[in-house]
Amino acid sequence: MANTTSRSNKSEFWASVREITFLLFIVFIVRTIGFGLYQVPTGSMETTMLVGDRFFADKFTPLFTPMKRGNIVSFNDPTFAYSSNFFVNLFQSYVWGPSNWTKRVIGVPGDEVTGIIEHGKPVIYINGNRLNEPYVNSYPLISVLSEGSTQYNDKVRRKSYDPTRPLEQQPFYRMNAKSICKNVDGQYFTIEPGTPMSSMSKRQSSGESYWDKSDEFHVKLGKNQYWVMGDNRLASYDSRSFGPLDARLVHGKIIFRIFSVDTNYGFLLMDIIKNPLDFFKRVRWTRCLQVVS
Repeated sequence: MANTTSRSNKSEFWASVREITFLLFIVFIVRTIGFGLYQVPTGSMETTMLVGDRFFADKFTPLFTPMKRGNIVSFNDPTFAYSSNFFVNLFQSYVWGPSNWTKRVIGVPGDEVTGIIEHGKPVIYINGNRLNEPYVNSYPLISVLSEGSTQYNDKVRRKSYDPTRPLEQQPFYRMNAKSICKNVDGQYFTIEPGTPMSSMSKRQSSGESYWDKSDEFHVKLGKNQYWVMGDNRLASYDSRSFGPLDARLVHGKIIFRIFSVDTNYGFLLMDIIKNPLDFFKRVRWTRCLQVVS
């Protein structure tokens, strides 16, 4: 009787293991080729996407359909050094490896993309035609001390700022007057939209193509390359820095904003634990459940 019970328990145990394994496999497949959930950790896509926004991404379409100009895409960090070991590389590519970045597609395979300074403002031409970019951040950036910092030489973050509204009524981020950096005249440190990005590194080139982190570049895209840039041009590390993006690194098309909260933490549970009474005041209710374009 005891042996029968023992065998029954073992059978149930292994049945449970198989069910859990199968469930995890299904979850892995769905998250790999079906859809993904993403959160925004930086301000490179302001004001289209703010730090603390949570998004739904279509991961199926990029497997079979080229991305279009204007699409917002999620892709693997193009500067990540993959292992030469096949199995480690596979693990890095599909389980745990490079971080996810999000930018907007500006140039698609075959495009000739040129960035120039025209009348003191950066503009982009695609195949000789000037590109209309209504999504580019039109707000100035203000320098704000990171949470917990007390000195101006501590970590400073630039946030989008509406100068027509007082600090307590800012539409994007909550701001504290004590944390905003000021010059000797008591004025806020701000950068105006449309300020050209000057060269900050040695020019990179490939054939006739070149880029150097500035707003002046020229690139002829190959058949499997995209040129991607953040909507917040003054605070975005994008193709101006790392060059054309390999299409194989693209794994998601951002299509829907689920939730938005002004937060400094990666996980909502952590944010609720840290600030239980203040959490719901920081939810950006008008930015929840929206299609993104």
